[in-house]
Amino acid sequence: MAKFSRTWWGQNFIAALDQFTVSGRVSRGRSYARGGRIQNFVSNIGVVTALVIGSINPYFGVYKEPLYTTVIEFQPISTAKWTAAIAFIASRAGLVSRLLLKEMPGNIEDAFATLGLNLLPRSQKDFAADCSCPDWSNPCKHIAGVYYRVAAELDRDPFLLFELRGLSRNNLHTELAKSPLGQALSAELQLEQQPPQPVSSYYTQPKTMPIRTTDGLKGFWQGSKRLPQAISPPQTLVPGIPVKKQGDFPAFWQRDNSFIEVMDTLYEQVRMKNQNVL
Repeated sequence: MAKFSRTWWGQNFIAALDQFTVSGRVSRGRSYARGGRIQNFVSNIGVVTALVIGSINPYFGVYKEPLYTTVIEFQPISTAKWTAAIAFIASRAGLVSRLLLKEMPGNIEDAFATLGLNLLPRSQKDFAADCSCPDWSNPCKHIAGVYYRVAAELDRDPFLLFELRGLSRNNLHTELAKSPLGQALSAELQLEQQPPQPVSSYYTQPKTMPIRTTDGLKGFWQGSKRLPQAISPPQTLVPGIPVKKQGDFPAFWQRDNSFIEVMDTLYEQVRMKNQNVL
């Protein structure tokens, strides 16, 4: 399982299913997910559909690869409970800032647990699966393969988990941006996203400045005002926004560990190394 998924979300999605399904059933679908047998995978709000290529079995008279339709419907969280969850998340600076930066907090499941909710499936009541294949067991290997495909999609986009439970990412961001913390962060993000302004020249144009008079040589060399004893660099409200926009696993990042965690460590090392430069 760990080799199939790289992120906490993908791994724990499969682990959660294993807890309440017959032992070994879910793992049957790993080869289907890896072997390119899952076609036309589509995820919408609360529903995942896919066409899965079955196996040839002459014993049962199957001489051509069949194509089965697999559907997984997730139990949506009610509107009232989503409202309570968003209000709770919006009151936590660490949660709302990372979500608005399109970064999934690692402790988001704990926040939902505080309200008696869960994003990851906890029981058979959280979803229903169906496949057009003749196998009566559930999950069959085709459904299990789609489970693994969902886990792989969560690796690339953990916000899919919100959509599977009934809330689109656009609505999530809209509601979080309405909160006081969200408004402050959104204002900072708007400053970062301002388009470049056109200029008449690529080079700095010289300007004529009047000569300032000084009180003798002492005033010229020392100045009329004393310089401050300590100079502190300005503190940014949201550090590393361009980096965090790339997400945990951007396209150029081929390692298994989190890109954001690596950059956080690098920034902290640079900050500590140069804190006494000024």
